[in-house]
Amino acid sequence: MTVLWMVALLSALAMAAAITFRGFTGIAALDRDRVQAEALLMGGLEAAVGSIARADGASVADIGITTVLSTGSVRAQLSDENGRIDIGKAPVEMLAGAFRVVGAAAEEAEAMAQAIVEWRNPPSVTPPNAQETSPDRAAAKRAADMAFTDVRQLARVPGVTPEWAARVAPLTTVYGSDKVNASTAPAEVLAALPGVDMDRAAAFVRSRGQFAVEAAQAAAMLGTTEDYIDVKNGSVLSVDLRATLVNGLQQAARSVIFVTPQDAVPYRILVWNDLPSLPPE
Repeated sequence: MTVLWMVALLSALAMAAAITFRGFTGIAALDRDRVQAEALLMGGLEAAVGSIARADGASVADIGITTVLSTGSVRAQLSDENGRIDIGKAPVEMLAGAFRVVGAAAEEAEAMAQAIVEWRNPPSVTPPNAQETSPDRAAAKRAADMAFTDVRQLARVPGVTPEWAARVAPLTTVYGSDKVNASTAPAEVLAALPGVDMDRAAAFVRSRGQFAVEAAQAAAMLGTTEDYIDVKNGSVLSVDLRATLVNGLQQAARSVIFVTPQDAVPYRILVWNDLPSLPPE
């Protein structure tokens, strides 16, 4: 009986050891895949920055580059943050246009746009060099709290529901200016400008790669004014990255970078968001 118990105990220990070894092997494989995916994503980002330098000032709209390495491949897609509507700087009519483009009725779009402007410009804020009192400091703190650092913060604005904030997010940014870069903006963004409809915006986007566009010319073609138009590439770009390992596992990320071509470091990462990975097909 003792011998049988010993045999059973040894069998159980052997099984536990095998399971543990398989578990460690699986963990090691997952860790290896994660490291390789992260390396591919960073390689894709470096390649994207290199493509900006090779563009030599040309528009970065629709620039995509695929890099193939021994561990897999990575696709990088660039876009100009100045080709979107800045929720912290754009005038109320541009904000309202953005909501109309994503389906809001005119009256509701105007109300949400006005709510955003009021949110980001609270009253009674003391200038930095002025004499501060306690109420003024409270107002200044509220102003800082109202500043937008992420487009998802639109959902905090009274009157802007999370649904509308999510719908308008692809058209908006917090890294732009009070104007939109017509040479990089997608048709949906251009259609949000006063006087511009979707058909005209789409026709402009199809034709803009055929010639160098100036601000006055772009405004005339779109049917708006130079008050809303710019044609200069911004220094802040977003890069959508998708890495595919040789085993089929996919990992994606979205980064926002500040380009500094004259600096020793050609870019700085402002935002890095990992997206859910996909299993091998």
